[in-house]
Amino acid sequence: MNSKARRMLMKTMSGAALFLVLAGWCGVAPAQTYPAKPIRFVVPFPVGGIADVFARVIGQKFNDAWGQPVVVENRTGAGGTIAAEFVAKAPPDGYTLVMGSIGTHSVNVSLFRKLAYDPVRDFAPVALVMEADGLLVVHPSVPVKTVKELVALARARPGQLNYASAGNGTASHLAGELFKMMAKVDMVHVPYKGNVPAITDLLGGQTSLLFATMPTVLPQVQAGKLRAIAVTGATRSPAAPDLPSIAEAALPGFEVTNWIGIFAPAGTPRDAVTKLNSETIRIMRAPEIQNRLLNEGAKSPAKTTEEFGAYVRAEIAKWAKVIQQAGIRVD
Repeated sequence: MNSKARRMLMKTMSGAALFLVLAGWCGVAPAQTYPAKPIRFVVPFPVGGIADVFARVIGQKFNDAWGQPVVVENRTGAGGTIAAEFVAKAPPDGYTLVMGSIGTHSVNVSLFRKLAYDPVRDFAPVALVMEADGLLVVHPSVPVKTVKELVALARARPGQLNYASAGNGTASHLAGELFKMMAKVDMVHVPYKGNVPAITDLLGGQTSLLFATMPTVLPQVQAGKLRAIAVTGATRSPAAPDLPSIAEAALPGFEVTNWIGIFAPAGTPRDAVTKLNSETIRIMRAPEIQNRLLNEGAKSPAKTTEEFGAYVRAEIAKWAKVIQQAGIRVD
């Protein structure tokens, strides 16, 4: 190597060394692969509910896969709006997530006059975790065994049948209002503070019928204390294959599913959202998870982030129409 070449090599090496020294002094570090620190997973509902349970299952699986702790934090109240608002305003770095639901990300925007977040603008949809079918059940004293018979009875007795719900604006309430709209019947809504008191009064004959998530009423149906006449999903459920869907039985187009899904703040890096989506789908496809969903009348469609976003927008439009026509408000 001649002297000129040696001088050029020394100059290059000196420049590289200087860059490394300055980089260390300025705190510059190589880009880290997501996730590089613990993740906060916010749940808008109490401990033990379906959203909480699946947040903890998925959070543990994230930890197993990536070696980073996932802290599940329950922030309840105001129909889930407290938790959703908190995450909407969190740094968009992929380290704060929320387990959203049909309520927080489809229904609340029409129920509340002033919502502190926009379910589309303020969030990056990550993954649809699960959809849960419901059952339309009646008290045994109600003389119907099919949806058509229920519609005929309601038309013959306008305002005399009442349906229970878990509360104003809940999926069970909206299912009842959608049924009234599509069947063109008049039934009285009786709201309760949760599924348990609603089911208790239905068992006692204080109300006529209820649209409820399958796991909450299936044991009473199997015991003969309630009569199931249809499922609320678009098609029959493997958990109750002998029951038709409401759409199949009498009202084409009727579909109500209670769903939960993961959202991040808008502006979260695309690579983080994509990684969270693919890992969630992998987790939900596990045989033990699939068996659990099957037994509970639920499913986990593998949607891309774009498909999940479109799903949310369609749900918002669907329920806005029902809420407006029924005049439902919670504030």
